[in-house]
Amino acid sequence: MPILRVNVRTRTAQVEPTPPTWQPLGGRGLIARILLDMVPPTADPLGPRNVLIFAPGLLGGHRLSSVDRISVGGKSPLTQGVKEANAGGRTGWAIARLGYKAILFEDQPRDGRWWVVHISRDGVRFDPADDLVGLGTYETAARLRERYGFGPQAALALIGPAGERQMRAAGIAHIDKDGVPSRLAARGGLGAVMGSKGIKAILVDPAGSPAIPLAQPEVFKQARKAYLQALLAHPQTHIYETYGTAAMVNMCNRLGGLPTRNFSQGQFEHAERISGEALRQLILQRNGQGATAHACMAGCSIQCSNIVPDAHGQPLVSPLEYETIALMGSNLGIADLDAIAQLNFYANDLGLDTIDLGAALGVAAEAGLWPFGQANQALALVQQIYDNTPLGRLLGNGAAITGRVLGVRRVPAVKGQAISAYDPRAIKGTGVTYATSPQGADHTAGLTIRAQIDHLDPHVQGPVSRQAQLLMAGYDTLGVCIFAAFGFAKAPETIPALLRGRYGWDVPEDILLRLGRETIRLERAFNRAAGFTPAHDRIPEWMTQEPLPPTNSVFDVPDEVLTTLWQDLD
Repeated sequence: MPILRVNVRTRTAQVEPTPPTWQPLGGRGLIARILLDMVPPTADPLGPRNVLIFAPGLLGGHRLSSVDRISVGGKSPLTQGVKEANAGGRTGWAIARLGYKAILFEDQPRDGRWWVVHISRDGVRFDPADDLVGLGTYETAARLRERYGFGPQAALALIGPAGERQMRAAGIAHIDKDGVPSRLAARGGLGAVMGSKGIKAILVDPAGSPAIPLAQPEVFKQARKAYLQALLAHPQTHIYETYGTAAMVNMCNRLGGLPTRNFSQGQFEHAERISGEALRQLILQRNGQGATAHACMAGCSIQCSNIVPDAHGQPLVSPLEYETIALMGSNLGIADLDAIAQLNFYANDLGLDTIDLGAALGVAAEAGLWPFGQANQALALVQQIYDNTPLGRLLGNGAAITGRVLGVRRVPAVKGQAISAYDPRAIKGTGVTYATSPQGADHTAGLTIRAQIDHLDPHVQGPVSRQAQLLMAGYDTLGVCIFAAFGFAKAPETIPALLRGRYGWDVPEDILLRLGRETIRLERAFNRAAGFTPAHDRIPEWMTQEPLPPTNSVFDVPDEVLTTLWQDLD
């Protein structure tokens, strides 16, 4: 599969053979390799030397259940290091089906104009998009659907006002199987990178493309069947189908790790009101166009997404995930699912990461700008982002910058990126992941909450986090959803079999871990060249000193564990 290189300054494109060192990688691993090879580590993330990369995983393009995610990457304006953010929807499948290993957007326009980049079998063209500037993602997607009349196979990736204004917490929205721009590659500010390149939207239309050839079709077919059987037989699959990721609310609350009022507490007294059970009941009671189970991409058997209806049964937002419920709910002292869903809708429309925005609103409450629990005031603050006020721009740049400007010490961020919804003082293995992942604070880089350990014991967390990070880096390189891992964990032999069936590769049984090791090795190499040191691999100091009720635990994993976790890869 070749590489498509798109120059946004000259508005030209060329197809090139994939370099040999890029061929064994996809998704997150390929992004790290490309960054090392093409982007000066000290480059300005919002300048012309950064590259915006869209890379399907190694197994993308075949409609394997939950294995068509798209990885988007570049140097992060939020962390100043390597960044990969992945999302569901159509984009990964469409790019792979069109026959590209990756699409690279290079350089920077000088004329201040905005463009829709249209990519199909006929080539690449730049269509004017100045009339779309300032529109939210929902209105933009609707207008582009009307303008192009694209079919159910076409993918659309786009930014909202936050990305246009190069806010550091801006993500890139992707349409789901229903055409709704609800799947965000949210973390790390990659929407700002897309905005810096003058791209409002990218339309990828694979219509007429042939099926991707398989090196050993029967091997692939049998491996696909075994994987799907293992996935459907796993009890966790049915839990996520029933409650979605919101099932984590009560679990984290029981462990004392649910972010509450700017991470000052680990339990929320109204957790039941915003739990997965409460969300399911609300959707069912409204008996309209909501859905308790929903697939973000075609072919997904897990269906962990949802569609939350408003009081009239009309769709309000999809999906309402655990991380959003926690960061925009309990973290803000808000116990109203309707208000949380409305905040989620605004964030999606602006094209903002709900985690960093929720954390920034919590920091703003800590600074006295609004009282915790007052949903109307939280919504009013988000309106300021639409209005592009100074305070709105501050919030749109995320929690770390908000805290620095407002003089707040309790800022839940690592490497400039907000911590997600698992307090590291109560779930310490995930704290190790926050600290040591090259990606910055990101639970999807290695969540440890399901490990059968004492989550408060500081001495057992390092190996658990390391293993989780290696596995997730491998899955992200394959294009695998975190929840598909339940199936692959039960049938690990299917991973080498799928790669053999797809490419004809004779790979070892531990290929997943090998891909993970190589991915993290490359990411750390880029970050070191960008100026990162072991001092960056730390949890905020206040979390090592301030006990978290009700466990009254601090983050006390020894610094030596954090410093030496990856020393064999450096």
